[in-house]
Amino acid sequence: MLSSSPYKIIVHRWCLLLVCLGVGFTVKAQTVISGKVISSASKEGVPKASVFLNNATFGTATNDDGTFSLRGVKPGQYDLIVSTIGYEEYTQKVQVGQGPINLEIAITPKVMMMREVVITSNADWKRNFEQFKKDFIGQTDNAKYCKVENPRILNLSFIRKTQTLEASADEFLVVNNDALGYRVKFLLKEFSSNNITRTINYAGRVLFEELPGTGAQKKKWKLKRDEAYYGSSQHFYRALQKNRLSQEGFVMYDFSRALDPNRPPEALIQKKLKEFRMINRDSISYWLAKENMPKWYREHLTKPPLTAYQVIRKPPQEGLFVLTFPNYLYVVYNKKHETEDFKDLYRPLDMENFETSVITLLGPVVVFDMNGTVVAESPLYEGTWSKAKLANLLPVDYEPSELTGN
Repeated sequence: MLSSSPYKIIVHRWCLLLVCLGVGFTVKAQTVISGKVISSASKEGVPKASVFLNNATFGTATNDDGTFSLRGVKPGQYDLIVSTIGYEEYTQKVQVGQGPINLEIAITPKVMMMREVVITSNADWKRNFEQFKKDFIGQTDNAKYCKVENPRILNLSFIRKTQTLEASADEFLVVNNDALGYRVKFLLKEFSSNNITRTINYAGRVLFEELPGTGAQKKKWKLKRDEAYYGSSQHFYRALQKNRLSQEGFVMYDFSRALDPNRPPEALIQKKLKEFRMINRDSISYWLAKENMPKWYREHLTKPPLTAYQVIRKPPQEGLFVLTFPNYLYVVYNKKHETEDFKDLYRPLDMENFETSVITLLGPVVVFDMNGTVVAESPLYEGTWSKAKLANLLPVDYEPSELTGN
């Protein structure tokens, strides 16, 4: 999984799951990755192929002879991606050190498959696109300043029987994020949003490019980037591996809870609401009451707070860390207050309304790197971190300004 997994996200409307973002350690030394991309069939250089480090700010296109160069790369481990129309995507782990790296990359011509044709009206496409934007880009303040430059490359279809929106694209989906000052280029491999189970699942590769701007704009972007970074999951994982949780503003607790057995499954609730919405007022009232019931009960925080040493392990691989805990992990960031009301997020009566997230293990552990990026065994996020969609996404090589007092 560490060698080939793409950037992938699964979102519940109140939860977010992040999987495998390209990684890189942040130090002052820099190096060059260069090489040549050739066709495995003809052995000739492939021009105009996109070569980039996944989820970072390093990317270029090959020259007419297939050569390329990525300069100023910080040492660390990255997923190097080569993508171009007519060829299979190429992925390689690269470990950047002090010296230059030279690669010869052979890419394989793609066997062209006929895509199923789905015919929809223009009104249907626009409605589907509006839902896609909310689920993919988000609904935060930053999302208001995001513009999709090429929306018509999206293949969008809505399956009424399962109430699922599906999307894909054969080339980069380009989103200008004028809130953070990035042009985000996303190779969207798959996307689905289910209105019954309230889950969102998407996967792909992403490249960040700096938008041009005046000095005043760049200063504003830097402030917004820092705002997105501080209190984020990336910030938390970086603080955790450095044993600086309290200094960085984080407090974490062991958290236990159980599903309320009196509340029907969400899928059944949504199915019944749809069935009775127009025909039976008593039945619709009953199911609305079920929908408003808390999802969890017997919720309990174990005090005192956990320390980094109680939840973090060091695997044999250099630069990686393992997060493990018995129940759920309850993470509070006490330098920001939460502005959104999360219906199913537990909050003790004596706790101030700070930004709070709950981590659920979907595997035995979570594996993350020195840059604060999950690379394997991805968790499910509830609360504040569930809002972090594309509009608030930062590249893995981002370095924030120092907060006063840290």
